[in-house]
Parts: sequence; structure tokens; C-alpha cells
Amino acid sequence: MSDLLPQIVQQLFNGLSLGAIYALIAIGYTMVYGIIGMINFAHGEIYMIGAYVGLVTLTAIGTQTGMPLYMIIAIMLIVSVAVTGAYGFAVERIAYRPVRGGPRLVALISAIGMSIFLQNWVALGQGSRDMAVPSLISGGLQFHLSGFDVMLPYSRILIIFVTVVMMVGLTLFIRHSRMGRASRACSQDMRMANLLGIDTNRVISFTFVLGAMLAAVGGVLIAITIGKLNPYIGFIAGIKAFTAAVLGGIGSIPGAMLGGVILGLAETFAAAFLSSQYKDIVAFGLLVLVLLFRPTGLLGKPEVEKV
Repeated sequence: MSDLLPQIVQQLFNGLSLGAIYALIAIGYTMVYGIIGMINFAHGEIYMIGAYVGLVTLTAIGTQTGMPLYMIIAIMLIVSVAVTGAYGFAVERIAYRPVRGGPRLVALISAIGMSIFLQNWVALGQGSRDMAVPSLISGGLQFHLSGFDVMLPYSRILIIFVTVVMMVGLTLFIRHSRMGRASRACSQDMRMANLLGIDTNRVISFTFVLGAMLAAVGGVLIAITIGKLNPYIGFIAGIKAFTAAVLGGIGSIPGAMLGGVILGLAETFAAAFLSSQYKDIVAFGLLVLVLLFRPTGLLGKPEVEKV
């Protein structure tokens, strides 16, 4: 057991950092669903675009400019958030607003079409091959546990720290800001919110933009951690984040956070103690079990039909 403890601690840390990325992406899914009852299946590609924008920004700045590392990463995040926010706004205006009043299947097909378009848009512009991202953050905290070394890379510590800060900021914003209160009102009853003078179109656009910004942060952080990206990373990450949102309870922001962490831990431990080939089976098997025994997710609430 003492031999397993260091590996458990190592994988626990790795799982938390991976789960933090899933949580950042999953919030975009759950916020959109909570307000308009639709799934933004182009959200994974927004995450991928955020990673590419961060790489392009890093290339433009250069790593030999003498600029402090924290400033380089901050500029990458700011530019990526700004660009992907514009993409999120465009996705809502082009793929969702024209079909919002129609059948949900139409919106689903529109979102899938937008996902394919964005994927190929980036592939044509940047190439479909893997691209290397320079390693900006090296080293980590290392300590001995039961006679073995446990390594906590600074890049993954940064992921967890930034995610926690953004989650706290998002919670405070949703709870206390004017737009946050309007978003909560729209999620409870869109028609009544409209009658009370809330600009629901503006709230919906804001939700897409905010979700895109959070996904962009995840894209930049994972790019500088993993060191590799391609135009297709958004598809699998989007599916995993959607799984996390459903696992925690689609429509619940705390549920998206919890689902992301659980999914990240399940994948990491499955890869470490079983095989990396089984991690997807474990992740989606966990989703099936939750849907069988608690269809609304861990923190979700049964939907009450308004009459």
C-alpha cells in the first residue's frame, strides 16, 4: 500500500488538472443549455480555436523578447479570450438565433454544421498536422513520499490555480452582477424575463461569449502544458466536456465543475492503473451508470414543465 500511495497522489494531482480543463469547457455547455435548452456542439471547436490563437500570439510575441513569463502568458490569454469571444458571438448569431424558434433537431444540425465548418476553417488556415507549442513553464514541485518521488509540474499547478480563480469569479459574477441576475432570470423563465424588460437576445449572446472565453482559457493552458495541438483536438475534448456537464447535471454550473473533476480523475486513474486504452471506456461507462441511476446528473434537478 505504501508503494501505491505516491502514485495515487501523483495521479490525483494529474486528474484534478485535467478535470479543471473539462470543467472550463463544460460550463459553456451547461450555461447555454440552462438558458435556451440547446446544446452548443460547436463549443469544442471554440476551445480548439482558443489554443491556436494562443499559439499564434506566442509566435508573434516571441519567447526571446525579455518579457516576463507571466506577462507573455497573460497576453496569450487576453488575446485568445477576445478572439474566441467574438467567435462565440458569431456562432450564436449565425447558427442558433435564426433557428431558435424551430424544432430542436434543426438547431442540433446547425450546431454540428458549425462545428465541422470551424474545424475545417482552422485546418485550411493552419494545416491539419500536429503543431508544437513551446514549453513556457518547466519544472515543478518535487517531494518524497514513502520513499518515492512525486512531481507536481508548475504548468498543471497553474491550470488548477487559474481554474479556481475563474470559478470563484464566475460564481460571484452570476450571483451579484446585473447581467448575472438577468441570466438566472432567463434560465428560470425566458418568456417572463422578456415581459419584465430583460433583453433576452443580449443575455443569450452574452452566455455564448462567456462560455467561449472560459473555453479559450482552457485551450491556452492545455496547449502550453501538453505542447501539441491540431484542428481536431476540440472534438474529443468537447465530447468529454459534454459528458462532464451531463454527469454533474446539465444546466447546473456547480454540476459542470463537479462533473469535470470526476471525469478527469476517472480518466487519469483508469489510464494509470488499467491502461490508457481503457480511459475512454471508464469515462463513458461512468456516464452511463449516472444516467441509469440518476438521469438528471449528480447536481441536476428534474425539469418542471411550465403550464
